[in-house]
Amino acid sequence: RRAACLCFCLALLIVTEFEEISAQIRYSIQEELKPGSTVGNVAKDLGLDVGRLADRNLRVVSGTKQELFKVNQRNGVLSVNQRVDREELCAKAVPCVTNLKAVVENPLEMHQVMVDILDVNDNSPQFPEENYTLEVLESAIVGSRFQIEGAHDLDVGLNSIHSYRLNHNQYFRLETEDFGEEGKIPFLVLQKPLDREEMDRHWLSLTAADGGKPSKSGNLNITVIVSDVNDNPPVCGTQKYTITIKENAPVGTLLLTVNASDPDEGINGDTEYSLRSKNRGVSSEPFDLDSRTGKLAVKEPLDYEAKQVYEIKVLAADKGSVPLSALCSVTVRVEDVNDNQPEIEITSFSSHIPEDAPPGTVVALMGVTDIDSGVNGQVVCSVPADLPFDLKPSPDGQSYSLVTRNHLDKEITPMYNIAITATDLGSPALSSVKVIQVEVLDVNDNSPLFTQSPYSFYIYENNKAGRSIFSVRATDADAGVNSVVSYSLDRKSPGPTAFLNINEANGSIAALKSFDFET
Repeated sequence: RRAACLCFCLALLIVTEFEEISAQIRYSIQEELKPGSTVGNVAKDLGLDVGRLADRNLRVVSGTKQELFKVNQRNGVLSVNQRVDREELCAKAVPCVTNLKAVVENPLEMHQVMVDILDVNDNSPQFPEENYTLEVLESAIVGSRFQIEGAHDLDVGLNSIHSYRLNHNQYFRLETEDFGEEGKIPFLVLQKPLDREEMDRHWLSLTAADGGKPSKSGNLNITVIVSDVNDNPPVCGTQKYTITIKENAPVGTLLLTVNASDPDEGINGDTEYSLRSKNRGVSSEPFDLDSRTGKLAVKEPLDYEAKQVYEIKVLAADKGSVPLSALCSVTVRVEDVNDNQPEIEITSFSSHIPEDAPPGTVVALMGVTDIDSGVNGQVVCSVPADLPFDLKPSPDGQSYSLVTRNHLDKEITPMYNIAITATDLGSPALSSVKVIQVEVLDVNDNSPLFTQSPYSFYIYENNKAGRSIFSVRATDADAGVNSVVSYSLDRKSPGPTAFLNINEANGSIAALKSFDFET
């Protein structure tokens, strides 16, 4: 593929110290030599005895995993071991040097071997893409410059990019500028006014050539599209869009598509959409607008109770160098759904009610609210039918009174847990429950009752006066002090009570004298 030309220069420096010899030699080779190509004779250039190379274990080490070079222990010849690619080793760095160590033993010596890798012209200039499209307004003035991304060449020096040339045409000429390390950058310069109606496209060919011999080159096909002047604003398909959406519509639900047309061509007729607030800033409404298609969708959950109507402005703008635009109006009406439970607020509450309270006694006052609208916000309240309580609504239905329906009886039910249920009229209906606890207070409405009546008992004669001869017991169904029983004897009636005494606390009856059966 290429001549196996070998160029090398030799520099030899020998320093003697403590019977060790340290020398430095330098070779130069071209990249891409075939494996086995000779670099130089290390033994000869270092003055080593060829006959003892094997005994002294002559070898070269690079300190890297790549073994680009090898040395023959029989004759000391350093040769290429595998492909040497300067661009892979050094990229654009100049010079490109590979450092080796030549090592011999008995005695141990280490010598530096430097190999300069010289560039060959094995890479052609390349543009980032084979085809490039440039859009130019037909109103562009003569002398306008348009930068084209330059080509790249992996080679260095004369083998890198040297020049650009443009095919002959009447509308554009080529200029280049040197940007130092970035190299030469090509520019197209307009030299004749464009007329889109006469020709809307121009096809050019840009060639990049290196300075190698022979020279290599790469081509870029340039299509110049002459764009229309942006002189027409977009026009909204409907001046005002209106849509109604339920508040529980899931995120992503499509509302409508805003459509605007622009009679211009190319980017001047390509319309983009965006949401705008009243002051033409970016809107924060809970909607998302596809800038390309104009599709308006739900972005965040809607809440009828928070906001019922959204007035949205959609900006339709073309992509001209000086964009023209129009505002399209969209009205979104949010429809209520039954998504809120009624709420019960106790405004006044008597937690203790005497058992002799008459029917209709107010136990609690409460307000009920439901932030939904229409029937979804209409609420009815109820209490269990088996409880002796009723709910009386106010005329506006916004509040209720909890009242007793029947007489209460502490001795039967001392405590009530009243579950008040508020249910709206939506479909399906939603409800909430508030539980209040009412304690029934005792009143003294029960008389003591003896465990038996009448009592009969016998007394042995000669009893000891003052001792208990019998006990009576009575109970009272009331609570507290109302249930405490005290005992006494009716001494107004004639009879044996004159000879008896009763303990008022426990009902124990004692004889005041000793009885004699015979008397």
